[in-house]
Amino acid sequence: MGAAALLRGPGSLLLRASPGCWCRCFWAASGETAAAASPGSGARSPFDRQLKRKQKNWAALQPEPAKYGYLREEVGGRVADRVFDITRTFPLALDVGCGSGYIAQYLNKETVEKLFQVDMAENALKNTMETEIPTVSVVADEEFLPFKEDTFDLVVSSLSLHWVNDLPRAFRELAELEREGGFSPHVSPFTDVTDLGHLLGRAGFNTLTVDTDEIQVNYPGMFEIMEDLKGMGESNCSWNRKPILHRETMLAAAAIYQEMYGSNDGSVPATFEIYYMIGWKFQESQARPAQRGSATVSFGDLAKINALISRKK
Repeated sequence: MGAAALLRGPGSLLLRASPGCWCRCFWAASGETAAAASPGSGARSPFDRQLKRKQKNWAALQPEPAKYGYLREEVGGRVADRVFDITRTFPLALDVGCGSGYIAQYLNKETVEKLFQVDMAENALKNTMETEIPTVSVVADEEFLPFKEDTFDLVVSSLSLHWVNDLPRAFRELAELEREGGFSPHVSPFTDVTDLGHLLGRAGFNTLTVDTDEIQVNYPGMFEIMEDLKGMGESNCSWNRKPILHRETMLAAAAIYQEMYGSNDGSVPATFEIYYMIGWKFQESQARPAQRGSATVSFGDLAKINALISRKK
């Protein structure tokens, strides 16, 4: 269970262990392998994973990393709420792309008994927030998770998978890792929202639900938006990104943004569009849909019954 965000300026801008707990940290060699993807991989690998890791590590080392955590804090709480909606306990859970533990801080031992927190940025894991759940921290790339099949009862991910190059493959891998719990990942900017349910279904999840939120934040200007994105570790890491943006270009863009979307108080809005997806790995105990053609009453008969009820009333 998890969440995803796109950042849109209205109309045009599209940016794409603590006391009482024990915590261990492991390194997974597969993270280095994933980060070594080359720009020659083309459309199937649009993102520079090594650069994304550097961005996230840099953000985690800033003097006040929590200053830029407001969006992840909010979405982490909303993901946790969806976990609480499931009235059961998960013995072993996995948080993919956990950052400093934005989901874990809201969970409790009655819901999750033990949690593995995975992130490609080791510095983010050093900043994990307090939680009453026993945790294990693992440095690994989301594209190459170092776990055996059917390991976890619950897999969550929040604001992480939008930088994954092969989203269908990541979905399949998460479906293999999960034993029976809910799952809801972040949408990639290169994935059409209408296709997300299909991707999860093809990966082996069923009983799918997708819902969306919009979180609007007002900033003094475009440069403040960009500063916060950088502080979040959300700078662009596409292979085809422009290495340099000239000052004149940036000033012109800021002026246009202010003119088109600026509020009366001088601020400019940025809207984070969050997509929540939940799916379950199939279990034999689950109810199955009836065989096609096995119905004993037709829709026509049901319509007649409704008409008779209406006449009696």
